[in-house]
Amino acid sequence: MAWTKYQLFLAGLMLTTGSLNTLSAKWADMFSAKGCRDDPDHPFSHPFVQAVGMFMGELSCLVVFYILICHDRRRPEPRINPGQSFNPLLFFAPAMCDMTATSIMYVALNMTSASSFQMLRGAVIIFTGLLSVAFLGRRLQKSQWLGILTTILGLIIVGLADFFSKHKDDTHKLSDVITGDLLIIMAQVIVSVQMVLEEKFVYKHDVHPLKAVGTEGFFGFVVLSLLLIPMYFIHVGNFSDNPRQVLEDALDAFCQIGHEPLILLALLGNTVSIAFFNFAGISVTKEISATTRMVLDSLRTLVIWVVSLALGWEQFHGLQVLGFLVLLLGTALYNGLHRPLMAKIPCCAAWVTTEEEVEDSPGERERLLGDGRVQSGDES
Repeated sequence: MAWTKYQLFLAGLMLTTGSLNTLSAKWADMFSAKGCRDDPDHPFSHPFVQAVGMFMGELSCLVVFYILICHDRRRPEPRINPGQSFNPLLFFAPAMCDMTATSIMYVALNMTSASSFQMLRGAVIIFTGLLSVAFLGRRLQKSQWLGILTTILGLIIVGLADFFSKHKDDTHKLSDVITGDLLIIMAQVIVSVQMVLEEKFVYKHDVHPLKAVGTEGFFGFVVLSLLLIPMYFIHVGNFSDNPRQVLEDALDAFCQIGHEPLILLALLGNTVSIAFFNFAGISVTKEISATTRMVLDSLRTLVIWVVSLALGWEQFHGLQVLGFLVLLLGTALYNGLHRPLMAKIPCCAAWVTTEEEVEDSPGERERLLGDGRVQSGDES
C-alpha cells in the first residue's frame, strides 16, 4: 500500500531531525572562540552543557504531550490513551542512566567522528539483548543471537577503520579517537540498562511514550543543571579542554556563545531536532510500522556519514562502509527485518513461522527495540 503524504512527511521528518541530532552536536564541537577571560580562542568543549540542551529537547516532549491531550479531549471520541497515573519518580533511575550515558557520549563526540559516533551506538543491541535475557526473562531467537554476533563484528570493523585511517587531519589524535570509541560503547551499556528499566515501567503502567520521555527529560534537566555548579570547581587536569581544566565550565560556554553566536544556533538545532525526532519516531511507529522506524533509524547513520564527508569533517575509508553494512545487517536480524523476505522463500517460510510463534508466546511480547517507545538521548 502506498504511503500517504502525511506518512511521507513523518518519515522525512524523522530521518532529517534524527540526522541533525548528531550533526548539530558535532558542529558545535568544531567551533573555537574566546571565553570569559583573556585566554586565546579555544575549542567549544562543553559536553555537559550540550547534554542540558538535549534534556531541554526531551522536556519539551512533555509539553507536546499535554497539548495533544487537550486537543484530543475536544473531539467527540478521544483517540489518545493518556495512560494510567503513576509516580513520576519511577522514571528517576532511567533518567539518571540517560543523563550519564548522554554526557559520556557528548564527551566522546569531541574525540571521534560523527559517523563513527552514530555507528558505534549500534552496540546498544548487544547489551540490551543480554540484559533483557538476564532481567526480563526474555528468550532471544536464533536470528537475534545472530544479529548480536553480527553487530559485534560490525563494531570491530568500524573500530579498525578508525585505527587504520590514522586521522591525518589535525582534528583528532588517534589516541583520542580510540578513547572516544570506547566511551561510546561503554555508554551503550548504560543506555541498555535505561531501556530495560523503561521496559518494565512503560508496559506496567501503560505510560504514553511522549510522557515517559518528557518526564525523564525533566529529571535530567534539573539534576544536570544543578550538577553544573560543583562541576565548575572540580579540577580534572588535561582530561578537560577548557582553560580552567575543570570538569565543566558553564560560564566559559556562555561566554564563547556570546563571542560566536553560531554555537548557539548549533545548540538550538540539537535541542529542537531532538524534540521533533522523538515526536516523529512515535508517529512513524503509529502511522506506518515499527519496522519502518528501525529502517529510518539505520538510514540516518548513512545520512550523517555522507554529510560529514561532503563537509570535509572526515575522510572516506572503505572499512567504514563495510562496518556500516555489517551493523545494518545486525540490526535487521535482531529486529526481524529479514522475515518478510525469507517468508517468500519456500524452504525458509516454515522457519520464519516458527520464530513468529515463539515471539507471540507469553513473556515474549515485550520488544526492547522497534516498539512504540522512544529511545531517548538520540537521540540524542
